[in-house]
Amino acid sequence: MGFRPSDCDRQSRCHIQCLYFREIMAQTGTVSDTKTATRSSSLNHQCIPFTAIPHTTRLYQDYLFHHARVAEFYQHPPTPDAVFDYGKQLEFPAERRAQVAAVLTRQNRAFGADEQVFEAIERLRGGAVAVVSGQQVGLFGGPLYSILKAVSAVELARSLSGRGLDAVPVFWLATEDHDLAEVNHTFLPAAAGGLERLTSSSQGTEGAPVGYVKFGEEISAAAARVRELLGDGEIARAVVEAYRPGETYGSAFAKLFAKLLAGTGLILLDPLDPELHAIAAPVFSGAAARAREIDDALLSRGKQLQASDYHEQVRVTGESTLLFSLEGGERRVIHLSGEDFTIGRRRVGRDELLEQVRSAPELFSSNVLLRPIVQDYLLPTVAYFGGAAEVAYFAQVGVVYEKLLGRVTPVLPRFSATVVDGRMQRLLQQYQLGVPDLFHGTEQLREKLAARSLPAGMQHELSAAKDTLQEIISRLREHLRTLDPTLVDATERSGRKMQYQLSKIAAKAARAKLRQDQRLAQEGEEIITLLFPEKGLQERTIPGVYFLARYGRRLIGELMTLASEHCPGHHIVNVG
Repeated sequence: MGFRPSDCDRQSRCHIQCLYFREIMAQTGTVSDTKTATRSSSLNHQCIPFTAIPHTTRLYQDYLFHHARVAEFYQHPPTPDAVFDYGKQLEFPAERRAQVAAVLTRQNRAFGADEQVFEAIERLRGGAVAVVSGQQVGLFGGPLYSILKAVSAVELARSLSGRGLDAVPVFWLATEDHDLAEVNHTFLPAAAGGLERLTSSSQGTEGAPVGYVKFGEEISAAAARVRELLGDGEIARAVVEAYRPGETYGSAFAKLFAKLLAGTGLILLDPLDPELHAIAAPVFSGAAARAREIDDALLSRGKQLQASDYHEQVRVTGESTLLFSLEGGERRVIHLSGEDFTIGRRRVGRDELLEQVRSAPELFSSNVLLRPIVQDYLLPTVAYFGGAAEVAYFAQVGVVYEKLLGRVTPVLPRFSATVVDGRMQRLLQQYQLGVPDLFHGTEQLREKLAARSLPAGMQHELSAAKDTLQEIISRLREHLRTLDPTLVDATERSGRKMQYQLSKIAAKAARAKLRQDQRLAQEGEEIITLLFPEKGLQERTIPGVYFLARYGRRLIGELMTLASEHCPGHHIVNVG
């Protein structure tokens, strides 16, 4: 069973979950009982607030829990009802639908999509809205959150369709991104413990979009190693079939996702396609023609964010534009220079640039603040699912939407989860730990493991000593209050110092236990490796194929059920 708000009425160790559900219920009135909300899911899970997740920004927290504070930056509250209302009044040109649908049919046929995808494309052609998410095309399908983003889009599209608003899910492949170092590797848990880094050495033109980079012969050995680590099953075979010499980062990722998400109707979209650039040419032209106006609006929005004590996710200067130029395969930033532009060291007049954009839109691409506008010019997007950083982009990009599209798309928090297998569940239970205990790092975790592994008698005496000391100080404070109130503060300070010394004794005992028992250190390392690797959430490091290989594609359906809660927190998902 999942955690229930009614558990807060008892003395529960789930204090974080209690606070979370009280906060959500008080502020949104949308969550009542997690057990009920999960419907048919067989997974045991809990949901913890993003306030308990390290490095969660104030902007993201207010976006989730205090929309009134950020309403000037986000036109729509992050709720399914707001999305439904927006979708009901969204209008989109039929001719553009047909043009994009034709490209999507061609692309998804090349990716090996199933019939559900082509049915979804025809619904899009006929008037359906799109629920969109997307991600960089990371090696071997990228980290788990790539799957979680797809799951988010699929689930909401089904939900909206069930309410009478025909919707299809679309996954935007970030093939135009040029940071190869972010996508050319992945980490898989190895049998000997720890994580094994797998990397592709394939290179393209420096600064080129990653979607242009083709794999060489080395990818075969890397894919074979994935198969060894995952075991010879359906998922491992799908990886080997997708990642072959001659495939690109984009095509391999898409072919793998087409198999992993088969049956869901998820449409894959590769924005590098020249036909899509031609369709989106008015956006590129508008971004160039109104570059100064847009830059001023972004600078003003940045000042608004700073005045509200929020951060700017993307730094904007007085020379910023939203466009890149593709020259010789290299992606180059276009800067403002007075009334003209510069591309590298070359100065380009305004009229000359506009003519280039009109005549060859395939030679231009968008930066992170223009990408959503291109996306929503091509698609009748009813909502975009993103993580915390993408949500922060939308606080800035709203002004670009207004200038170029005349509408602002709702953004929703993607489904976020840590998957905990049976062994990890047993270890966490044995040491009385929760996943949030891992956020403080390996050393503190090891000390906790050791402290909870001390002989029962020693743990009892340390606990009793702490309670007794607190009781003695409390009684002494009351006596001194009647004798001389000025002594109360001194007593409090002395009591804290004695408690501190007692805690130091307990910590030294724990470290002594740790030195004597290597198993504790190994188990601590294993817990961190699988549940909080690389000092971050599991979903950001361990690839989705690892979990699908262990639990089968049925896991996607289970995750979709959990995602249907629209619970703005991080799920701890216990699997058998």
